[in-house]
Amino acid sequence: MEQVDCIVAGAGVIGLAVARSLAARGLETLILEAADAIGTETSSRNSEVIHAGIYYPHGSLKARLCVAGRDMLYRYCAERAIPHRRSGKLIVATDEAQEPVLATIRAGAAACGVDDLRFVSAAEAQNLEPALHCTKALLSPSTGIIDSHALMLALLGDAEESGAMLSLNTRIVSGRIDAGRIVLQTRDTASGEGFEIATPRLINAAGLGAVALAGSLEGFDQQFLPTLRYAKGNYFSVVGRAPFSRLIYPVPEPGGLGVHLTLDLGGTARFGPDVEWTDTLDYRVDPARGKRFYDAIRKYWPDLADDSLQPAYSGIRPKLSGPGEANSDFVIQDAATHGIDGLVNLFGIESPGLTSSLAIAEQVARILAPETD
Repeated sequence: MEQVDCIVAGAGVIGLAVARSLAARGLETLILEAADAIGTETSSRNSEVIHAGIYYPHGSLKARLCVAGRDMLYRYCAERAIPHRRSGKLIVATDEAQEPVLATIRAGAAACGVDDLRFVSAAEAQNLEPALHCTKALLSPSTGIIDSHALMLALLGDAEESGAMLSLNTRIVSGRIDAGRIVLQTRDTASGEGFEIATPRLINAAGLGAVALAGSLEGFDQQFLPTLRYAKGNYFSVVGRAPFSRLIYPVPEPGGLGVHLTLDLGGTARFGPDVEWTDTLDYRVDPARGKRFYDAIRKYWPDLADDSLQPAYSGIRPKLSGPGEANSDFVIQDAATHGIDGLVNLFGIESPGLTSSLAIAEQVARILAPETD
């Protein structure tokens, strides 16, 4: 039976970042990906925002890893010439009743280490973005945008340069915990052929499939499996070019951040995501969902024209909390929880997962290769 030092399940941005960190520590690393390309699910179906770390509870993994990962990501983009831009973001109150929420957001962000938010008046905000309507705003200069696919290609290149290997079209069917190692049964999704491979270290970065993968491991106690829920987010783009150079977020609403405006590196404006709870991996966007976006967007962009929104794309977030529940934190589950040496499960890695990817990878590497730190 073949054996390697590490197996990373999943070649999204998290799996690739983890593989890069482990391979750089001299560990023979194999990345197994069921699809025929890297980053085909959550990693390429998001808003491509580099988050500042504003909204997450103090002390949470999301707060800590987002702030650390943001700084690491900006440095990495500069070193590797990955297309990105510190575009900045305005969080806007559209009536006076919302203005106290801005102060609450700023205080919470400061507690998490985000110390560069500043209040701007309606006049200053409209000087920055003439088409914007608001009564007051918070400016976040550390928010940015990135080419997520270019990021993943750079991470893969670094990992391979350190000796990591990528196996596409390779689905992990099942596995077992066996005498201090983890034995995986895999199947080639193109040919149907299978093979067995063993490792003392398995990093489960399978995203939407992470809970199912952990549950398929014989010897893994099922009590440590969280309930995974699929939250589909639909995005709509605007016909023509929107008159904004920064991201625009309304004051958060119960259950979400509201319908916000993000930009890609080409300047195309996208609105969303909304939240559509689903049981299937169906990425089709219902054009009728766009109708409910207009009133929300016009609160901060009154000149949005009728019939100017069109379906863009959708993504599905691997959430560990359901409708009406408080957002759950990232779960980085290791032997201290489940008792299996060498197994790290990454559950519920949704937003700000892309921003946090390098910081998550470093934490996993510290767990599995502490002697090389």
